[in-house]
Amino acid sequence: MLELTIYHNPKCSKSRQTLDIIESNNIKPKIKLYLKEEITYDELNDVLKKLNIRPRELLRKNEAEYKENNMQDPSISDKEIIRLMISFPKLIERPIVISKDKAILGRPPENVMSMI
Repeated sequence: MLELTIYHNPKCSKSRQTLDIIESNNIKPKIKLYLKEEITYDELNDVLKKLNIRPRELLRKNEAEYKENNMQDPSISDKEIIRLMISFPKLIERPIVISKDKAILGRPPENVMSMI
């Protein structure tokens, strides 16, 4: 059986739609409520590797924390961006769906079909 984990925010419509697609395909994913559950540096770094993107590409640029922490500054290192995303998980784009060695962003939610 396919094992998936979704980094989920129940208040986000795209996250809910992505979860609905997964569940409508008879898959019971592990749900990580990343705004409430701890995320470690190594965990987030692993997610970024599976997504095959740089940390800056996973940032939600319209969040207040993005502006308050001057994250548009190109001199901020990848390590520091990851640390800031851990401190302010609202900055992490969602939803993220992970299988063993691959991850996708559910934007649009139909992206998850590539994993099912």
